Amino acid sequence: MRYPCVIEPGDETHAFGVIFPDCPGCYSGGDTLEEALNNAPEALAGWMEDMIDEGFPINPPSSFDEVAKNPEYKSWIFAMVDVDLDKLSDKTERINICLPSRVLRRLDNLARKNNENRSSYIASLVMSASA
Repeated sequence: MRYPCVIEPGDETHAFGVIFPDCPGCYSGGDTLEEALNNAPEALAGWMEDMIDEGFPINPPSSFDEVAKNPEYKSWIFAMVDVDLDKLSDKTERINICLPSRVLRRLDNLARKNNENRSSYIASLVMSASA
């Protein structure tokens, strides 16, 4: 999905600042316009992942024209940034892993103590470790 961003022009002493009008608090930047544009997709994807983790909805993107008409961004640069929403999906996927029997017994015991199954317990561990 493509999201509009606006870039505040930089110069020799100021970085180029990137904001996403549809994503409050999402910003990026770079010392050059090229660097700012290269950094923008990672900032947008990271912001979206944080919002999903916190249970907040992701706003749909505004049209490019809608953002460009905003007088607040009169002398700014406009661009569109792609984000792969499939990478942010919570759709479950079946995987096949091999674990030693001893580890599998521990996993089952820990999952049972937490009223979870193997899959949800492993997912909980990964999410808490990456927080």
